[in-house]
Amino acid sequence: MSLKIVLTGGPGTGKTTIMNQLDTLGHVCHHEISRQIILQGQKNGVDQLFLEDPLAFSQALFQGRKAQYLKAHNTANEKVKTAIFFDRGLPDVVAYMDYLNQQSPAEFLKDLENHRYDYVFILPPWQAIHTQDNERYESFDQGQKIHQHIAKRYEQLGYAPIVVPTGPVLERTDFILNKLNL
Repeated sequence: MSLKIVLTGGPGTGKTTIMNQLDTLGHVCHHEISRQIILQGQKNGVDQLFLEDPLAFSQALFQGRKAQYLKAHNTANEKVKTAIFFDRGLPDVVAYMDYLNQQSPAEFLKDLENHRYDYVFILPPWQAIHTQDNERYESFDQGQKIHQHIAKRYEQLGYAPIVVPTGPVLERTDFILNKLNL
């Protein structure tokens, strides 16, 4: 049986660092794909696809994350307990659209009900590690607002996100693995 586990939270909260640690430990990880979509948009002459065409960005991101989910679901071994980690889940796409006051397509909302995760770990805003770069342009204040939308969306879907405390990456990773009894 495979457990589908999401690491989520606003931008710059340490999700990717923890995912890299989980990967190093040999866990199955589906990494964040938004940077790839942003860079592809820039190759096509769109500086910030998310800001310039939020719906096109969200559709590309949703399809990519759905493909990750389906791949994990279809390759799961029913006889062996495995943990499959996702750097963000499908609800994150809708939460970002909520943040922008954009209406999500009906098929997104339907897919949120049909593609469920077993555990959701949420990383709180942490100013000490928050950085901005070419693909992460949100300020810390914007990140806090995005975090609120993400938490709200997961809760509306019936999840009870587990808050990962701030601290060194090994402690945060151990916290997650201990909660999962892995």
